[in-house]
Amino acid sequence: MGDTKTLAELADKQAISELIYRYCRAVDRLDVPLGHSIWHADAWADYGEFYQGPGRGVIDRICAQHLRAQQHSHQVTNILIDLDGDRAGSEAYCLAGLRIEREGVRSQMTVWSRYLDTWERRDGHWGLTRRVTVRDFDEIREVREMQRDARGSRDRNDPSYAVLRACQ
Repeated sequence: MGDTKTLAELADKQAISELIYRYCRAVDRLDVPLGHSIWHADAWADYGEFYQGPGRGVIDRICAQHLRAQQHSHQVTNILIDLDGDRAGSEAYCLAGLRIEREGVRSQMTVWSRYLDTWERRDGHWGLTRRVTVRDFDEIREVREMQRDARGSRDRNDPSYAVLRACQ
C-alpha cells in the first residue's frame, strides 16, 4: 500500500513539474495554446504590476510582450511541491533572460523570480488555479553577442517540435 501511494505522489509531482516546464516552453516558443493548456479556465494570475487577471490572459500578455524582444529564455529550478489529494501548492525559482534593443544598445534583461502556484486536479488532469510571482531581483545590462544559432525559432518551426510530438 505504501509503495502505491508513494508512486502516485511521485507521478503527481512529476505531472505538476512538467506543467511548470511547459509554461516556460510556451512563452519561449510564443505558443499561446500550449500556455493556455496549463491553466484551468477559472484560474487567476498575479504578476504584480505587470499583470493581474485571468490565468490564460497572462499568456497572451507575455507572448505579445516577448514579440518585441529579440530573444528570450526561461528556466525553472528548485521546484518544491506540497500535495494534498487533488490539490497542491508549489514554489519554483525562475530565471528569465531577454535580449532587447534599448536606445540603440543591445541589452539583456534578466529577472530572478519565483512562481508560487496553487494546483487542482480536475477530471484527472492537473492545472493551475492561481499563480503569484515574486520578483526577487533583476538587471539590465549592455551585451556583445558572441554568435547566434539560426536554427532555433520562437514558433512551431523550432526544431524541438519535431522531437516533442506531445507538445504539438
